[in-house]
Amino acid sequence: MNIVYIGLGANLVDPQAQLVKAVNALNTHPAFNELVVSSFYGSKPMGPQDQPDYVNAVARFETLLAPEAVLDQLQDIELRQGRVRKDERWGPRTLDLDILLFNDETISTERLTVPHYGLCDREFVVFPLLELAPQLVLPNGQVLKQVAENLPKNGLTTLPKKEIKETL
Repeated sequence: MNIVYIGLGANLVDPQAQLVKAVNALNTHPAFNELVVSSFYGSKPMGPQDQPDYVNAVARFETLLAPEAVLDQLQDIELRQGRVRKDERWGPRTLDLDILLFNDETISTERLTVPHYGLCDREFVVFPLLELAPQLVLPNGQVLKQVAENLPKNGLTTLPKKEIKETL
């Protein structure tokens, strides 16, 4: 089984509900097993500040799928939740699902870079990931806990738990 960590983020159309719906989609997906999800976090947007704040989380699951097949499934979930891909970097979105880690592999293809290129620089990824995997050592040898100790929280807040119901 492959162990996959993904980042979830949304800032449009009730972002917390978008994440709940995405978690339900992951939880009911036949190829994804043993799903565990961090708390939801509120964060300021990267890039343009004239957009709503984000809700973020990290999820872990096991799968037999190859990395790009996982990416295809995640993009399908995004599309079903109204994601429209634009050329705008760091713009607002209904849902963003990014593969952060795939086992302890380093992957660099035209479609996929793992570990995710911004993993260690983004508080909205590091702190939820740390919640799920406090002893994690990244493929480059960095200890996630040490990364977190040196990363400002930039206003990151843990949101109250919202009930996750199977809706898909």
